[in-house]
Amino acid sequence: MLKRTFDFVMAGLGLLLLAPLLLAVALWVKLDSSGPVLFRQQRVGRAGRPFFIHKFRTMRADVSGQAAQITVGADPRITGAGQVLRRCKLDELPQLWDVLRGAMSLVGPRPEVPKYVALYPPEMRQLVLSIRPGITDLASIEYRDESALLAESSDPELTYTQVILPAKLALAARYVQTRSFAGDLRLLLRTLRVIAG
Repeated sequence: MLKRTFDFVMAGLGLLLLAPLLLAVALWVKLDSSGPVLFRQQRVGRAGRPFFIHKFRTMRADVSGQAAQITVGADPRITGAGQVLRRCKLDELPQLWDVLRGAMSLVGPRPEVPKYVALYPPEMRQLVLSIRPGITDLASIEYRDESALLAESSDPELTYTQVILPAKLALAARYVQTRSFAGDLRLLLRTLRVIAG
């Protein structure tokens, strides 16, 4: 109950206080390339229920919903504004709305697309999907340069499914098993430090 109350209050305050920034980013995305301001994608949430996650669009509208669901290196699909938004993690800000409406939490395992959730071992799937997914978690910090790592692979999809995904799942499972309100606060502060750095 404390976690949900904290999420609701902080997401609401965040949307209110960041409204000028959100409007400025939305205008930048619109002027930078044609297409919608927001990108919506189906992810798997708590108890395996699908939901739509929201981000500022960082890819060209004609390709953002197609082909690979992982980003590899200097992906040509990414727009000029998108490169900056991704580097500063500003593209994730609309997820405060997803937190406010109860589909996500500020801290929790990052939600995956159905394609990759289907690869979760049954026991891991049950554990990781037992709580709301989050905007940030330890895996988000540890694999902040995931696209650069994948760019070094001769088979990025294989590297993601066999190396990175299992490692991220292990971190997510550790979070679920040891989570606490104080731990969430530490992860939020660590995330802000990483972004600011």
